[in-house]
Amino acid sequence: MPPVKVKVTGPNAVTYWNEVASDTVNLPAAATGSPAEQRPSDAVDLAVVHLAIYNALAAITGQYQPYGGLTQTASNADASQQAAIGAAAHGVLKGMFPNRSARYQAPYDSFLASIPDDAARAEGIAVGTGAASAMLALRGDDGRSVALAPYVPGTEPGRFRGVNPINRNAQFIKPFAMTSASQFRTPSPPALDSEAYAIDFNESRLLGGAVGSSRTDAQLEIARFYTEAPPRYWQRNLRRFAMSDASLVDQARLMAMLFTVEADAGIACFESKYRYEFWRPQSAIPLAETDGNAATPADATWTPVVPTPNHPEYPAAHGCITAAMAETLKTYYRTDQVEFTLDSTVTGTTRSFKTTQAMVDEVCDARVYGGMHFRNSTLRGAELGTNVARWVLQRNFLAR
Repeated sequence: MPPVKVKVTGPNAVTYWNEVASDTVNLPAAATGSPAEQRPSDAVDLAVVHLAIYNALAAITGQYQPYGGLTQTASNADASQQAAIGAAAHGVLKGMFPNRSARYQAPYDSFLASIPDDAARAEGIAVGTGAASAMLALRGDDGRSVALAPYVPGTEPGRFRGVNPINRNAQFIKPFAMTSASQFRTPSPPALDSEAYAIDFNESRLLGGAVGSSRTDAQLEIARFYTEAPPRYWQRNLRRFAMSDASLVDQARLMAMLFTVEADAGIACFESKYRYEFWRPQSAIPLAETDGNAATPADATWTPVVPTPNHPEYPAAHGCITAAMAETLKTYYRTDQVEFTLDSTVTGTTRSFKTTQAMVDEVCDARVYGGMHFRNSTLRGAELGTNVARWVLQRNFLAR
């Protein structure tokens, strides 16, 4: 099969509502309000939006199997797909974020106004509204509101030292396709006194430090490129793949695939993170005299060249999510030979790839170059993400 060159042709109804939903979901958590408003979970929330859109168009076109065993038949096969998309997205956002209507109500009103007011629009609205209601009922209490005891940082060698770390509740959110959050749990990280740990330790120490690093300028650029906040980075860049000349139902299917896989990969990744609570290089290197490994020299002044996220090290979330996205693109395009470009607001630059695996490899490198992770963590994360994607996509989004 010849390589696929991703060509961005411009926005459409699917990407428009992805952007509106992103603006809604990414607002800061609220002290009161709905569960999603108090504990927004970007990939999970966007997965619900895009699954509703996908199910609405699956009902109209009959081209793909609906997600979640939900069945809905449009009484008019000529129902407006545009109206169905808008109503599905609006219905989910209104149900999950009732106090954030300033972000989605005016866009919905203007979106509908651009569609001829006829029977096709009315039927499309009905199908989309029904798809949204079904998805909201299917997700129900998704577990995000679980009560969490105050976090107690570790003090023994190998334990994560973060104070009030983030995303602790992710492991309790109901998966979309996995049987449980622990289904793809990674194996234990290398023992502190092992050769494997020493090799990874010294690679991160030599490449990832803020001072005295052997890292090149090009490697620093790669590290910094991927430090943009993941929600906005992925939402913006994933939209590129749906800004194509594909049909609306195929654009809807791709976005539903991407965000559903991202959601489950994130749930699985953070389940493993908080299972092992492994320390970051920023703790491991200054405290190396406590690890029992003669091949890991301590450096009390060592700090990473870029800020380290406040959650446990293993497995690397960037590895988990990037590999999950790569496997999804590979499945959708039916080849790994996909040529595409991504951008970062941190560096103001772009990175171009000729294969989906090249993106995964570079992200794994980036987390080591930045001093945030050990190599094994990125590779195990990538394995997890790939396995989650395969599981999800072998069972969902299939042709009728």
